[in-house]
Order: sequence, then structure tokens, then C-alpha cells
Amino acid sequence: MPSFFSRLAAGLGAAALVSAAPAPADFKIERRDISQDLFDTFTLMEQYAAAAYCPDNNDTPDTKLTCATENCPLVEAANTSTVSEFENSLVTDVTGFVATDSTNNLIVVSFRGSGSVRNYLADFNFPIVSASDICDGCHAFGGFYTAWTEARDGVLDAVKEAADANPAYKIVAVGHSLGGAVAVFAAAQLRNDGYAVELYSFGQPRIGPSKISEYISNQGSNFRVTHKADPVPRLPPIALGFVHISPEYYLDVGNDEEVTLEDIEGPLEGSINFKGNTGNLKIDFDAHGWYFGNISICRPDVFEFKKRDVYRGTVVL
Repeated sequence: MPSFFSRLAAGLGAAALVSAAPAPADFKIERRDISQDLFDTFTLMEQYAAAAYCPDNNDTPDTKLTCATENCPLVEAANTSTVSEFENSLVTDVTGFVATDSTNNLIVVSFRGSGSVRNYLADFNFPIVSASDICDGCHAFGGFYTAWTEARDGVLDAVKEAADANPAYKIVAVGHSLGGAVAVFAAAQLRNDGYAVELYSFGQPRIGPSKISEYISNQGSNFRVTHKADPVPRLPPIALGFVHISPEYYLDVGNDEEVTLEDIEGPLEGSINFKGNTGNLKIDFDAHGWYFGNISICRPDVFEFKKRDVYRGTVVL
């Protein structure tokens, strides 16, 4: 079996080759005005995605959401309560929460990005697997879909509980990086189950081949946000048959800079669109951590094994 590091190198190398390929002759970013309401929603949803990185929001249900790193002030100002918090799943360590927000009338399903060794192994589990639970004959990236299936039953039960108690609340699925990919599947499944769900992902990698990506795109209410030369949305590579859900909203602003309405380009339509992140010819890992703020600053040490990562002297993958 290829090692994690060899897969990482192969993935980044392939992404670099794709990025280095000439963009279409008509490559030109087209700015379209987005509304102040959508901008404000992006800001709030980014903070909900950031909150999933904070350990205090992953293991103490029925509590108010907090961010010790002070990067989710809008979330902390809202009247929130977690319905379910989850972490430490055996295979992928999928982590996050389902919460209600009575200030904004929301039910929020939020997934953390990579925050453990098992998360990173899930990130680079490249083989595709059946995703027929989402759509007939569909397949998806193995690591991301496995993460969703580990969280699925608990998330669906928690959303049902919250929705039954708060039928007028809007349901949103959010996540950054790996968490964004898992949020895609959560939104798709919940929609299949009859819920109206808005999806907000930040720095999300590609989740599968064209069939499943197009199916989820056609469900609507998707808001996929990317940032300049963030390399993660270019993984897994197009060369391996992976494409994105649509549309994309591209942040054309530097790291550690305040995002304004004028910095956002979109919606950029299509599963392969060179007018946003895919057409950016650079690789900037720091860009992956900056989405309206330092989105992953609450993350624990990603190379620190937890007790459940080791069983009888062997790593549990």
C-alpha cells in the first residue's frame, strides 16, 4: 500500500501539473456583484466552519458554541446549543457538531477539516467507492465518503431531532477542507431525505467524478468558496477524473487581509472552470487557512496521535 507521504507527494505533484497547464485563451476573471446579504451569510458560515476545529465543540453536547481562539465572534454572539457533537470515529476521525442557532433561526451541521493523522489518511485515500446512497450508479472519493458514512447516522438523527423541534429553522451544512467535502455529502443526503439544505464549503477538495458532482450541483443551494492559490480545491486532480460541484465563489484577496464584497468573484458555473481557483497557476498553502479569517486556528496538533489511533502497537487506519 502506498504510504501517506507518497500519496501526498503524488497528489500535489499531479495538481501542480494540472495547474501548470495553459489555461484557456479566454481565461479572464469576471466580477459579478454579490449581495450584502450573501456576503454576510458567507462570513457567518465561515465562522461556523471554523468553530468545528475547536475541541470544546466536539465532545460536550447540549452546550453553547465557543471559539477559544476568538475567530468566531458571530457564532459566539448567537444563542446556540449543540444537539450532537462527534469525534474519534474509528477509521477517519470525522469530527464536528449539529447545533441550533435561535438568533439566526438555523440548524447548523458543521464538519472539521483535517485535525488528526487519520483525517490526513482519509484525505489521501484516492480510490473511488460506490455512493449509491446519494444517487444511483454514483461513485465518490473513498476517504471523504467513508468519513461521511461514519458520521451519517448520528448526523441524520440529530438533524431530525432539531428540525422536529424547530420546523421553521433553515438547515445549513458547512465545512472547511476535508470538512467541506463531508458537508457536501451531508447536504446531498439530507436533501434526498426531503430537507431543504444550503451548503457552504470553504477550500473544499473535489469529491468525485462527474456523475455525483453534477447530481449534487443540480440539487441547487450550493456555495463553494475558494481562495486564490489554495491548492486543496485542485485535489484530487482533474487528471484522475475528479471534478467539482458548482458554483464557485472565488476570493481574490491576499492572506491575512480583510475580505470585501469587491474581492469575491462568482458565481462561477461548471464542474471545471478556469476562471477561479482552478485557473490560478500558483500554489500557496497559507491561502488554504485564510477564508474571511484564520479558519483553522483552533485546530489541535495534527501530528499528535490520540489513544484510539494506536491499538496493540499498530496504527489504526
